[in-house]
Amino acid sequence: MSDKKVRVRFAPSPTGPLHMGGVRTALFNYLFAKKFGGDFILRIEDTDQTRFVPGAEDYIIESLNWCGLNPVEGPGIGGDFGPYRQSERKALYRKYADQLIETGWAYYAFDTAEDIEKLRNEAEANKETFSYGIGTRDKLNNSLTLSNEVVQQKLAAGEAFVIRFKMPADTDVTEEDLIRGSVTFNTTKSLDDKVLFKSDGMPTYHLANVVDDHLMEISHVIRGEEWLPSMPLHVLLYKALGWEETKPRFAHLPLILKPVGKGKLSKRDGDKLGFPVFPLEWTDPKTGDVSRAYREDGYFPEAFMNLLALLGWNPGTEQEFFSLDELAEVFSLERVVKSGSRFDPEKAKWFNKHYFQQKSVEELAELFKPVLAGKGIEASDEKINAVVAEIKERCEFTADIWDQSFYFFEVPKSYDEKTVKKRWKENTSGQLTEIASLFSSVETWNADSVKASFSAFMEEKGWGFGAIMNPLRLSLVGGNMGPDLFVICELLGQEETVSRMKLAVEKIG
Repeated sequence: MSDKKVRVRFAPSPTGPLHMGGVRTALFNYLFAKKFGGDFILRIEDTDQTRFVPGAEDYIIESLNWCGLNPVEGPGIGGDFGPYRQSERKALYRKYADQLIETGWAYYAFDTAEDIEKLRNEAEANKETFSYGIGTRDKLNNSLTLSNEVVQQKLAAGEAFVIRFKMPADTDVTEEDLIRGSVTFNTTKSLDDKVLFKSDGMPTYHLANVVDDHLMEISHVIRGEEWLPSMPLHVLLYKALGWEETKPRFAHLPLILKPVGKGKLSKRDGDKLGFPVFPLEWTDPKTGDVSRAYREDGYFPEAFMNLLALLGWNPGTEQEFFSLDELAEVFSLERVVKSGSRFDPEKAKWFNKHYFQQKSVEELAELFKPVLAGKGIEASDEKINAVVAEIKERCEFTADIWDQSFYFFEVPKSYDEKTVKKRWKENTSGQLTEIASLFSSVETWNADSVKASFSAFMEEKGWGFGAIMNPLRLSLVGGNMGPDLFVICELLGQEETVSRMKLAVEKIG
């Protein structure tokens, strides 16, 4: 590390919901900043107005807040290096584009989209690939082939143009990536003349992000590996603009891979295999389609963060559970792997179960109360807490609480047919009627006293416990599930227990 203050940025484009891969990029930036006492910044890169999606920026900000990845600078937060939306900074970029033209590092190109498409089709017909760059630019409609007079006339007439970077010929660009080590690109073999600025007054990502990273004093650019091919252009832009001495260090994160098969994890994989890929629920403003998400599926943010941290990074120890503060203490880019990491939906559930079990009964009860309210069910805090305490160990998600405890709040609407057929004998109704009468006379209603009375009664009658316990549970719960039977009796209460037994006798007969 140099003496330069660590300043990192998460710079998403508001073109739709934030993929979990993007959240992991934000997480690694956040952890790196926190590890070195630096600044974590949010910058919205909205230069491509054609792909802008309403609501996407708010979604990004809410997602980061839910995850606990709170920027110290950004839209709605402020800071000394704003504004933090590129659309509000566009007056800055033309100055630097003009500087690149003046110094010979860029040029005007007037080729239309139709011109370019024609050249692509011609190249394809010859089984070649068209690239606007070193081998073709001297034959095209640009300021390298036109006289200065003609160029000025075109500009004065308002003719559409783009400003392209003039890639130097046959130059090796070598840069040290903090994850991948030394990386070299040859300009002639792999790089074309990228568009930096368009006549609509908007820069492309390449120019805007380099200018902003410089002006915002970004020390490290930590981003996904899909941006690795752009690194040599960005390195050359720093050189062309005279900022080579202060350019940031680069680190390109590995992809998150789909659970099965090859390739990057996508929403389609989640839809197909039944798991979310977005942090928060997203409603497409055009189609109205709703995409499921970790928050709405009942995942805790700490489980989601723990899961993402271990996708592509490892602590070098056997420890698997970390808070954000603990992650920041041990995080290092040196332990980020180069290859992609396969996502395991079952591991995600495993993490959530751990954090679910770490919650207190009171915390889980508070999360459960809105579920009950949504079903129109009223219950005392004492009962809700007691129920949650009994079934907590069986749950991974808040939604599981209802699935494991509904019978404490609702009278069974039906009875499991297999259990009825197997366990409900000719004399069962008569036996349960007698036991209901016994239960009505129990003076102290708790699990221990109910069990004691029941056991003494069964012994006196000479009835087998196995013949009665299943039908009794069936009458109270509706199936063969739940915790200790006498605990169920206690939590239901004396009146409700007896009432349900009589109802089962009446309905099953």
